[in-house]
Amino acid sequence: MGIVRVSADSTADVAAQVTELFVAYRAFYGRVGDEDAARAFVATRFARGDSLVWAALDQGRAVAFTQVYPGHSSVRLRTTWQLNDLFVAPDARGAGHGAALVRHVLAQAQDAGAHEVRLETQRTNATARALYERLGFRPAASADPDGEFVAYARPPGRDA
Repeated sequence: MGIVRVSADSTADVAAQVTELFVAYRAFYGRVGDEDAARAFVATRFARGDSLVWAALDQGRAVAFTQVYPGHSSVRLRTTWQLNDLFVAPDARGAGHGAALVRHVLAQAQDAGAHEVRLETQRTNATARALYERLGFRPAASADPDGEFVAYARPPGRDA
């Protein structure tokens, strides 16, 4: 397994595979019927470079991806990374691709000088919640205890 950055400079094949994983990710969250808009959205992210996208490759096939949005605070003079998307193809689950991508994000965030990595996942997604907690994420102070999503945060680093 290898992890690669996906951008406008990536091979068309990898970018296309990640784009279809993005469509499947949105379907997982019940967002169907606007697949062309989803493809255009992620293509814009690649073209503008305003998000960081990595893919886990298994024998040359993109089997998982993550997308991160860096955010900056002028008052706090800090950068926070929002791990917005993480998805593993159903036939590749359980092989450690999701954990590898999250660890990669944490290491890259540390290298970039980010102060914190934040994310949200559905309260009912026990598998994702267990993964994030195992990797050192804790409920964020701003988490809504009754909301559909649970917010997590942790400092970046390679200790996950």
